[in-house]
Amino acid sequence: MTLPSILLPGKAAGLTSYFSPLYLVLFLPAVLIVYSILPQKGRRWWLLAASYAFFWLISGGLAVYLLASTAVMYWVGKRLTAIQQEQKAQVKLVERSERKALKLVYQKRQRKVVLVAILLHIGGLLVLKYSGFFAANVNAVLAALGAGVRMKVPHFLLPIGISFFSLQGVAYAVDVYRGVIPAETNFGRLALFMSFFPQLVEGPICRYSDTAEQLWNVGPITWHNLSSGFLRILYGLTKKLIVADRLNLMITAVFTNYGEYQGGVIAIAAVCYTIQLYMDFSGTMDAVMGTAEIFGVTMPENFQRPFFSKSISEFWKRWHITLGTWFKDYIFYPVTMSKRMKAMTSKYRKKLGNHYGPLVAGSIALLCVWFSNGLWHGAAWSYVFFGMYHFVLILGGNMITPLANQFFAKVHLDSNSFPYCLFQMVRTTILVIIGELFFRATSLGAGLAMFGKIVTDFHFDSIDYTLLGKLSIDGLDFLVVAVMLVLVWGVSMLNERGCVVRELLAERHVVVRWAVMYAWVLFLILFGAYGMGYTPLSPIYANF
Repeated sequence: MTLPSILLPGKAAGLTSYFSPLYLVLFLPAVLIVYSILPQKGRRWWLLAASYAFFWLISGGLAVYLLASTAVMYWVGKRLTAIQQEQKAQVKLVERSERKALKLVYQKRQRKVVLVAILLHIGGLLVLKYSGFFAANVNAVLAALGAGVRMKVPHFLLPIGISFFSLQGVAYAVDVYRGVIPAETNFGRLALFMSFFPQLVEGPICRYSDTAEQLWNVGPITWHNLSSGFLRILYGLTKKLIVADRLNLMITAVFTNYGEYQGGVIAIAAVCYTIQLYMDFSGTMDAVMGTAEIFGVTMPENFQRPFFSKSISEFWKRWHITLGTWFKDYIFYPVTMSKRMKAMTSKYRKKLGNHYGPLVAGSIALLCVWFSNGLWHGAAWSYVFFGMYHFVLILGGNMITPLANQFFAKVHLDSNSFPYCLFQMVRTTILVIIGELFFRATSLGAGLAMFGKIVTDFHFDSIDYTLLGKLSIDGLDFLVVAVMLVLVWGVSMLNERGCVVRELLAERHVVVRWAVMYAWVLFLILFGAYGMGYTPLSPIYANF
């Protein structure tokens, strides 16, 4: 890529990654330099301009979609406010006995407005992202029935990050409707919230109350924020370059041509993919959080040491937290709190008790959540299976909890003992790896075939230098990955106990701080996977 090419709309493909040299060496420093010399009011507008420039460089004219999405949300908020104000005025003019009926009338009007926001964002997402999947499956059914007609399979260009900012926009509209936040009257403030460039590609999915005020009232860059943010970016870069990118060639080879490998090799690839996914996504979140921290903005954390989880349910409370919270607040709770579900809960609580009774309605809501979760990740049956897999595991865990507690009491087993907690964490990790195998597989059929080979052909006889050469990996690569995993595990242990490594480092003498930083950069230069023979791994979650 030549330098002039980055000035062309949609031509700076390297900017799709927060770890690309183009982003780290050119875009981000330029944004920071201009930001640092502007007055407070100018900073907010510069961040907005930089965010749209970022989106324009990676998506070209599709930036209009983001602008249109923001405009719709702005209109929805203003319209909801107008209806709410009219309701307050009218309620004062009628008798007390008529107020309930009048409120229902205005509530229906508000719901129609919110429905517009949902249809335009979620409906638009479904059309752009899933219409091809729908048409392909309809054609498959027609072919099976022997019909001579076929649907045309459409193909659309997707704005990068559409799944993230669409959910963020819907959350804003619903929160205004619920009265959680007031509607934004400043279009620029709303636009900055929707487009802030560090979170645009892979999230996290922020609520308006989380970041809008911080972004609009950003302060000057301080040395503490700059150094702390840089360290977190560096930590994310280390995860990405040393682990995720190093494992990519081997994982791609096995998942693409799984028929050539024994079940043991496929199992290793599945483990490596789970590691790769975590290092890539959490590393990107480190870069996002670090960049936001430089500007003095605190964003909601998206990861909290998920592999310390003792159940699948706990794992998904620690992994991609903002997505899980979104599904909980805008799908799970609305379904469970609906009149029909409340009646069902009351009915079955009397028949099945206080634990199993609510599970009947809760399982329906849980099914909606995990079907949506699977489909959100991609238009393929493997993603739907991925969602249903976790639905079954979580529902099964909820159902056996009372029986498990009774068993523990009967055999006098301490469920909080270290050996049992360790067993739970290992079990949960294995279940996660199985789920990620289907997540990464090229199709549902491929995932089932790979899992079948692990179960029926679990051998390692073919692991030798010839195989490692074929997979573009060697013993040194595994050693480097192992060392990095130990380091990440150590940092995670400290974080789990409330110790933030960056803060501990900041308390050390300046010589120690700089020595650690230089050693860290040198480690990254020496052992990072880049250059000849390596293909940079595109951000995995940017595709969802």
